[in-house]
Amino acid sequence: MVEKLGFKSVSFAWLDVDEKELKGGKRAILRNISFSIGPREVFIIAGPSGSGKSTVLRLANRLLIPTGGTVFLDSLDTLELDVTQLRRRVGLVQQTPALFEGTVLDNIMFGPRLNRDETGAMSYEEEKRQVVECLGMAGLSGDFIERKTAELSEGEKQRVAIARVLANQPEVLLMDEPTASLDPSATLAIEKHVRHLTFEHGLSVLFVTHDVDQAKRIGDRGLLLVDGQKVDEGPLPKLFDSPSNDQTKAFVNGNL
Repeated sequence: MVEKLGFKSVSFAWLDVDEKELKGGKRAILRNISFSIGPREVFIIAGPSGSGKSTVLRLANRLLIPTGGTVFLDSLDTLELDVTQLRRRVGLVQQTPALFEGTVLDNIMFGPRLNRDETGAMSYEEEKRQVVECLGMAGLSGDFIERKTAELSEGEKQRVAIARVLANQPEVLLMDEPTASLDPSATLAIEKHVRHLTFEHGLSVLFVTHDVDQAKRIGDRGLLLVDGQKVDEGPLPKLFDSPSNDQTKAFVNGNL
């Protein structure tokens, strides 16, 4: 679905975020954050609460503007891209699924319907086919298409939220602790389908977690953030199975 877009990489170069630029009393600060991810890769951003993990995600699709440094998408500064187009290419799945009242179909088609001026209106049958495809990619059957969102479990709501992002045909999926409120069974199901999205559909995933075991299960590479700074980076699970950095050891042992 996404290979035709020619996605190569998303890179973060020497990013800074000053406290005064954040609203709502948030106190996350980033200093000199640099890394990149490529196609079909799950890149983990791990760290304790308040380390700046979610801030990195918000920089990726311009929900937040850095006070220093640059975010690149295929070598292009994201500040030079149309923000609507950027957010279609770089989709965000939040920790708590924010579905609106109505059917699963209406939720998933929200983005594509907004884009009708560019793509043209779709018939109900065309919408249904697209929704069934997106549900399948998120691990749900087409039987959910006319279900009311109020009837769904938390795990089902999160997968519908993922399907809604996928309906915009992103190249990069930003996932902000998407399993934090789910039970172990639903957590493993989400992880399985995230890996499926990378293997079968070519997406890259930037996945935030504070769970060491989850990072090792799902990640290809990752980094550890502490107090807004990158303190370690490397392949997974080696990064956490054989840590050489004292702060990484402390994080793995639950002492950070």
